[in-house]
Amino acid sequence: MKTLAEMATDVLTTADGRQKTALSRQYAAEWRASRSGDAAAIEVGSATPPLHPARPESPALLNPRDVPKRKPGSPQGRIALLHAVAHIELNAVDLHWDIIARFTDVPMPLGFYDDWVKSADEESKHFNLMCDCLEALGSQYGALPAHAGMWRAAEDTVDDLMGRLAVVPMVLEARGLDVTPGMIEIFKRADNKDAVAALELIYAEEVGHVAYGSKWFNFLCGRDNLDPKAEFHRLVTHYFHGALKPPFNEEKRADAGLPPDFYWPLADGEAPAYAR
Repeated sequence: MKTLAEMATDVLTTADGRQKTALSRQYAAEWRASRSGDAAAIEVGSATPPLHPARPESPALLNPRDVPKRKPGSPQGRIALLHAVAHIELNAVDLHWDIIARFTDVPMPLGFYDDWVKSADEESKHFNLMCDCLEALGSQYGALPAHAGMWRAAEDTVDDLMGRLAVVPMVLEARGLDVTPGMIEIFKRADNKDAVAALELIYAEEVGHVAYGSKWFNFLCGRDNLDPKAEFHRLVTHYFHGALKPPFNEEKRADAGLPPDFYWPLADGEAPAYAR
């Protein structure tokens, strides 16, 4: 029987998006069955995940500044927006399996693995929903170029679990909480009910992914007797390239365990008094 770390590496080394997410969902179901006692126990184990996950031949991956900008008010612009979200979700699948396989040398409770398997499973669902929306509009994932910067955070934090938690769920995924409501409004105006429903589901479930990052970041800080806010500021300043960009969805960030005095001091512009 494969260990969880070996399962994670299988997902990371599968190139095709639909196949990757099918394998991700299969392994997530096997892990859940194991943890509930409905199947034989799966060990976490250890593995050697690739530095970069396997990727399909398309989309072409460009420098972020070279990705064409399209206005979301047009049909092509909305396709481009869905394509960008699909690309983010596929990277998220790999990021969550990577954190499982990459850091097995750090002793963590089994709940840590439960949370990231659940997140990877949900991101797999999100990718497929975005692909379905694209195909309903006569397009598909890979039809447009995408930016190559998504994996940089994983490369930068390849040997630093706390840095990974700070930058990926607590910065990058938290950004999704800020921008997704605007995307939902774009598709409401276009009367695309399927895209609205998919994005609303993504929005609801992403709060949990940010919360898992905050939870395990605070767990590690507590175990090492570190001040979480100071450590978050140190790690984000070290690993994240550029300032955080307001406006922030403070309500949803709070739901995910991110108080304003974590992110406002790292932002462009002056922080409100309550966030200093």
